[in-house]
Amino acid sequence: MSVPERRSAFADALHAEWTKLRTVSAPAWLLAAAVVLTVGLSAVSASTVTCDGVGCDEDPATVGLLGVLLGQAVVAVLAVLVVGEEYGTGMIRVTFAAMPRREVVLAAKAAVVAAVTAVAGVLAVAASALVALVLLPGNGFTAANGYRHLATAATLRASFGSVLYLVLVALLSVGVTALLRDSAAAVGAVLGLLYLFPVLIQVITNPVWHRHALQIAPMQAGLDVQGTIDLASQPLSPWQGIGVLTLWALGALGLGGLTLRLRDA
Repeated sequence: MSVPERRSAFADALHAEWTKLRTVSAPAWLLAAAVVLTVGLSAVSASTVTCDGVGCDEDPATVGLLGVLLGQAVVAVLAVLVVGEEYGTGMIRVTFAAMPRREVVLAAKAAVVAAVTAVAGVLAVAASALVALVLLPGNGFTAANGYRHLATAATLRASFGSVLYLVLVALLSVGVTALLRDSAAAVGAVLGLLYLFPVLIQVITNPVWHRHALQIAPMQAGLDVQGTIDLASQPLSPWQGIGVLTLWALGALGLGGLTLRLRDA
């Protein structure tokens, strides 16, 4: 009888979290902003980056999906607010009074955030890829310069992986917020991990340690999935990079869930 009870509790928590998300306007605006900013920056990149000849070493998938670098920040803020707002207003105590199983509440929040991020990610990445496929041939990404086909299986993998990347960034943000319980601190921590970590890596002069640092940095590792040319030079293969980011997200969710169990709301 225990299994049906767990499913029921999760279904109730999922319904409650979905209701909270769809009855306020901020998440919808943030999701729309994530789509617009991702497509906008990708379009600017695809319209300005050129390939001047054979061996220009420009990766068309990376160029055409550059907007993911910006969209991820909005996705992270959305995920942080889904958890952090309840701590800021004190409503988290009401939530836990209604649903005492805190790990179920966290799982429901993570599931809802992952689902809406996936929908926005598909829209943003698909639109970015289409814009890039239209613009890049006019900028030198042609058969004469070694780009016989832009729409390949590798491009599809880069697009699918980019959606998965955004979902994992959202889950990482949910976990960090459950751990820190403060929206401002969580936003700072997540954006620091994503954007500051790569900057700090640049000061590492030892090539071996530099490569290892790139392999564990969540953004650097995760975005390896966008690579479609010269994969041997990447610190990680595309799916290895996604695996590293998955470990970051699961680690953050695990620590956040443990904090929920051990600390008072």
